[in-house]
Amino acid sequence: MGLPTSDNQMVKSIGSSGQISLGKEFAGRQVLIESPAKGVWIIRTATIIPDNETWLHEEKTKGALKKAIAWAKANSAKASNPDDLSSSKQHASKRTIRKN
Repeated sequence: MGLPTSDNQMVKSIGSSGQISLGKEFAGRQVLIESPAKGVWIIRTATIIPDNETWLHEEKTKGALKKAIAWAKANSAKASNPDDLSSSKQHASKRTIRKN
């Protein structure tokens, strides 16, 4: 457990495995750690976006997503019977099974 030194500082000990506990409130969170000088660390919580999801944050995609969400809000889901969907019947015969 750390010792309080002021309102926004805490003294912590680094364990033998090199770990510091930041407290349960940060459990599971991702953080950025900067080292502007030797022995100085700045730790900030962060939301990391995987490379394969960056396209979701592009302006073009954001606009399309906003439009789709607005449509979904205005058009509630309805129960349907898959047997009544004519397009699935038309495409079913064209489907092929790939063999590896």
